[in-house]
Amino acid sequence: MTAPIAIIMGSQSDWETMRHAAETLAALGIGCEKRVVSAHRTPDRLFAFAKGAKAQGFKVIIAGAGGAAHLPGMAAALTELPVFGVPVESKALSGIDSLYSIVQMPAGVPVGTLAIGKAGAINAALLAAAVLALNDTALATRLSAWRKQQTDAVKERPEDSA
Repeated sequence: MTAPIAIIMGSQSDWETMRHAAETLAALGIGCEKRVVSAHRTPDRLFAFAKGAKAQGFKVIIAGAGGAAHLPGMAAALTELPVFGVPVESKALSGIDSLYSIVQMPAGVPVGTLAIGKAGAINAALLAAAVLALNDTALATRLSAWRKQQTDAVKERPEDSA
């Protein structure tokens, strides 16, 4: 069986950001497949992947892209699966270009758009987990425990540095 979540990215360099989504999913015990699927350099690969993703058993797609960042929107246009877009920080505009590209999808082609960079990748994984947890009580329990651990890690008072 295919892993329930696909993590796709426009290039190998996007892995530095997208690995945080994979690590978060692994911490929650959720399998994922990772693929480089460029909207611009490998459009046939993108079309084949997105058109066949549901039949392959994927439930959610997390798509990371920098620069023009067309990958999340194009994937969403080609599949009925939920697509969460992660803007990858770019050198030219610090990821703002990627964010604007992903967040400005036309009505009827939804992409859940996350924060730029690492935080966005982690939150995309958590959103994907929440979607899967709707029909998986064991995962819902693990996700709840993960969130509780996050809450418990916040100290009530700052530590003295003196």
